[in-house]
Amino acid sequence: MSAGQAVFSNWMEIAEEQASVPVCAPSEDAAVTTLVQEYAGALYRVAYSVLRNAADAEDAVQEAFMRVLRHREQLAEVRDHRVWLIRIVWNVVLDRKRRVKARPETDDVTELARVLPSKGLTAEQLASAAEHHARVLGCVEQLPAKEREVLQLSAFDELSSVEIAAVLNISESSVRSRLFRARNLMAELLDHKRSLR
Repeated sequence: MSAGQAVFSNWMEIAEEQASVPVCAPSEDAAVTTLVQEYAGALYRVAYSVLRNAADAEDAVQEAFMRVLRHREQLAEVRDHRVWLIRIVWNVVLDRKRRVKARPETDDVTELARVLPSKGLTAEQLASAAEHHARVLGCVEQLPAKEREVLQLSAFDELSSVEIAAVLNISESSVRSRLFRARNLMAELLDHKRSLR
């Protein structure tokens, strides 16, 4: 079962009375169900790229869809559902990070290996890939917050600069300049880590 399917199946288990959302027309329910099926995986990747914990990422996606449920009568007014949903989950994730203040480091190779492609790789190659993945994520964590945000949305979540600007509510030129700085800093950090080995 993929992460998106897991989030979708868990989300559907939430009872209507627990959700405390008003009952709406069946067409609005169908629209929300379609959004969950189509975007749950992408939203999970956004949440996981920041939280680095599968359970927390699933919870964040569920919370985002709960917010969507509360405002489902406005779905027809939304022009780009993908960007709108990513902005919601991004805000949920940032709210969670602010509440927690300290995020535990995920150096658990098995958790990293779970999200890496594994077809045709030997155990040694998987371990090496997980180690490299952990090194890259460690470098990302060292970036200043603004640069880290745009890099995560661009590289991990594959958003365009226009979409990132909409999610972060900044100009597209700010996105491009932050991405430029983030990539240069990442190159320096990775070179520095290589030279230490």
